[in-house]
Amino acid sequence: MNQHIRIKRIYAPAEPADGTRVLVDRIWPRGVCKADARLDAWMRDIAPSTELRRWFGHDPSRWQTFRERYRKELAAVPEALSELMRLCRAGPLTLLFAARNETHNHAVVLREVLAEELAEEWSERESSSPVCYGSEFPGYYDGDS
Repeated sequence: MNQHIRIKRIYAPAEPADGTRVLVDRIWPRGVCKADARLDAWMRDIAPSTELRRWFGHDPSRWQTFRERYRKELAAVPEALSELMRLCRAGPLTLLFAARNETHNHAVVLREVLAEELAEEWSERESSSPVCYGSEFPGYYDGDS
């Protein structure tokens, strides 16, 4: 499912493979013209709080703690996560961010959370059993158990 959720700097050119393009930053990126961004949505509320963003400062030594704190913040905005999940189910989704650090930023965490949610949905779908057809398989089900 992760291949359907991409992350990309907003400064990179839009591509057809991006699918739905959603900016997930709280603040509009410097130097980006709204017309050139080719956004389908801007979800400010899904971004980390200003306090968390400032504390983190893209310092790799704070990455693990940032991930934990941001996940807690995401749990507090279920409507926004639900909207992103709906977009994930509809087709390819690209989460756009402005940070220079492409490996230690909130979009990485957000993609992880969405991928985990999708995997859980898939797992639930797979584990739900259809109507039992055991009688059609002799020796598999004897009916006396």
